[in-house]
Amino acid sequence: MSDSLVIIPTYKEKENIEKIILKILSLPKDFHLLIVDDNSPDGTGDIVKSLIPKYDGRLFLESRSGKLGLGTAYIYGFKWALARNY
Repeated sequence: MSDSLVIIPTYKEKENIEKIILKILSLPKDFHLLIVDDNSPDGTGDIVKSLIPKYDGRLFLESRSGKLGLGTAYIYGFKWALARNY
């Protein structure tokens, strides 16, 4: 397991999310990546879901019920990370 987790909150990021994921997961350090998506109406979460099998064990998606805000998305991500010993 990696000791480093990158948390990216998203809302309507379909134009950018795949590029961001590919860039982070191609870095020499073995980062894990958590996307916290606030139920993006543009399909951002679906793009992430489609990439999870390619990066099994390194890419994670947490979908929240609505647009709950950037700060709470980071708090959600931090709690998620701590519960998994990052």
